Amino acid sequence: MRVLVPMDDSEMAERALEYALDVHDDAEITVLTVVGEPSFMWGEAVAIALADDMQKVAEEHGQAVADRAGEIAAEHDMEVDVDVRTGHPARAILDAAGDYDTVVIGSHGGSVADQLVIGNVAEKIFRRSPVPVTVVR
Repeated sequence: MRVLVPMDDSEMAERALEYALDVHDDAEITVLTVVGEPSFMWGEAVAIALADDMQKVAEEHGQAVADRAGEIAAEHDMEVDVDVRTGHPARAILDAAGDYDTVVIGSHGGSVADQLVIGNVAEKIFRRSPVPVTVVR
């Protein structure tokens, strides 16, 4: 069985990974972290300047999430693969979901803004995923 766990740096994402490790202890688990792309709605100059640093930001963010995911997996005597992508979070997760048997996702991020954005992402994944989804609270 292959399990996809979308993960950011929120407590809910960590809970989702812990749940996946507990429930799917014989599965191949991949943590997917997505770094958003700058939007041209922000203004072309700002978006281009930000895009120049996106790869660096993606690598730094990805490494931080990978490190934390590795720590959580080690606590369960397991290992996880980490996939870092750039783009719109929901779209990137849905694009990847078809390669897995199930998705385990946290219900929302930590801050109020994260709850609005990540909660919205979790809802989109739940409604549109081509595979079963477990939403962890």
